[in-house]
Amino acid sequence: MGFDVPEPYVWDESFRVNYDNIDTEHQGLFKAIFDCSKAPGDGGKLSHLATVVGAHFATEEKMFAAANYSDAASHTKVHADFLAKVKGLSAPLSDDTVAFAKNWLVNHIKGTDTKYKGKL
Repeated sequence: MGFDVPEPYVWDESFRVNYDNIDTEHQGLFKAIFDCSKAPGDGGKLSHLATVVGAHFATEEKMFAAANYSDAASHTKVHADFLAKVKGLSAPLSDDTVAFAKNWLVNHIKGTDTKYKGKL
């Protein structure tokens, strides 16, 4: 089931996972995707997106390991797949690619990340 993509594309309280560091990083991911949507031909914004995505996934995965999170392996695989897609992109981004990234993040946070609430 898909979750509605907010418009404008910004993080709001409905995306809170109750770990301040992760919530802050999620806000940064929203901004990076938003920035790419506003400047799809800007390779620097795309590069920044790849950097913040990789750093955020590393943060979550470190927390998974520290908490011995039971779904870490499957969650990490989803991260790896998305990061590979982002790193494989080049500017200019198509509207479909931007829509995919927006949708992916919304559904990942609300459908996957919420499963670790209270477990890390």
